Amino acid sequence: MLKIVTLGGSDSAKSINKKLAVYAANKIKNATVTVVDLKELGLPMFGIDEETANGIPKNAHKLNRQIQTCDGLVISLAEHNGCYSVAFKSVFDWLSRIDGKVWQNKPMLLMGTSPGARGAKTVIGIALAGFPRLGGNIVADFSFPSFEDNFSDNKITNAELEAVLDSKIKLFEKKLLSSV
Repeated sequence: MLKIVTLGGSDSAKSINKKLAVYAANKIKNATVTVVDLKELGLPMFGIDEETANGIPKNAHKLNRQIQTCDGLVISLAEHNGCYSVAFKSVFDWLSRIDGKVWQNKPMLLMGTSPGARGAKTVIGIALAGFPRLGGNIVADFSFPSFEDNFSDNKITNAELEAVLDSKIKLFEKKLLSSV
């Protein structure tokens, strides 16, 4: 059984990126899915003063161990003003203090969605450029536009987008199976 860690790149209780990430991860055959909720991690905002005063939070170490022991990652990034959300960036920064290769070369399906037609393309581009230098083994990426128009009742309602996602998941599954 494959072990997948998935997270949405925002701490919103109604995160559309978490919904998309969980949906995609649950389509992976023969996999158990661990959903990481950034809000539940409860990490303080990263800063050197915080780290000096209190050390690296236990939940950052817990997430790092989850990444170490998983077979693959499904991450869907929220785009806030063209960048990562503050919540995701802070988690990402804490993880980098534990291991500079944050993503530990685990196969990754990288996604993003937004209410708009660009589907978080800007933040996906930032991650595509930066994650590989930090241990990101991005097997496939997927931009999902206009979330409210194309996703309802916990599923994708646009057949074309569903087919694209399915093709990305097949690439991801193939890499996962060759890595274990």
